[in-house]
Amino acid sequence: MKYTAASSLILAVAILVPGCGEGGGGSTRDASVDQAADGIVDLPAETTPVDGAILADHAAVAAFDSIPASTFDQIRSNYRFFYGHTSHGSQIMTGLDMLSVEDSTLYAVPDFDEVSDDLGHTGDVSWVPITEERLDEAGSDYNVVMWSWCGGCSDNTEEGIDAYLNAMSDLEAAYPGVLFIYMTGHTDGSGADGNLRARNAQIRSWCAANGKILFDFGDIESWDPDGVYYPDISDDCGWCTDWCAAHACPDCSSCAHSHCYNCYIKGEAFWWMMARLAGWEG
Repeated sequence: MKYTAASSLILAVAILVPGCGEGGGGSTRDASVDQAADGIVDLPAETTPVDGAILADHAAVAAFDSIPASTFDQIRSNYRFFYGHTSHGSQIMTGLDMLSVEDSTLYAVPDFDEVSDDLGHTGDVSWVPITEERLDEAGSDYNVVMWSWCGGCSDNTEEGIDAYLNAMSDLEAAYPGVLFIYMTGHTDGSGADGNLRARNAQIRSWCAANGKILFDFGDIESWDPDGVYYPDISDDCGWCTDWCAAHACPDCSSCAHSHCYNCYIKGEAFWWMMARLAGWEG
């Protein structure tokens, strides 16, 4: 992490975006899973990523400090983003703002065009024509498209997630010069037996098997910097409160539904993802 105890508190301007339903876990801190002698137990099943797959998860946060300084300028010069999100998705933007206040030159926020919408709920693909309209505009130079969930992954179905994955894949085929970023849903406190875990695993496994780019929203929220896994955490990021009570953490004016540190680490994971796309081998 670039933030140190000697750094001044960071106050980022909140982005005003429409809200969405609160996660099912409320604001109660969930207990972390115990660590067994051979590592963390009760981890999601993994699919070995094929060549081309870039999975930005909690490990991306840990690797943030390794990104070469020159890569940040490269990203800003080469990528223009179209991002559809509502409140939960704004956490990435808040995290980027927090980092830019920390170092306004190195971490200056890339060029984003944001639209106040999200991936909706079961089988909703209304975001597809919005994407097509923006990409088809005269003079459009977007080459990265991102859409986030805002609760719609928690109550989704296998068929609904398939509709999402197929729609993203179809857009990739129609716009081969554009990078499409897949996302998992935010945590909701439903735990190992919850529907969200199954739906996120469905997205995660498909992206890994098909060489896609995934911003793993749910996984990023589920691990603290010490590598402790929280399977029952909700979107308020209860472990963030405990972590920041014992460690120096950056502040912000608002992180939608959550703790400022949850936004901060999403900003770090975003930069790692883009660094990999820009050719950094990590």
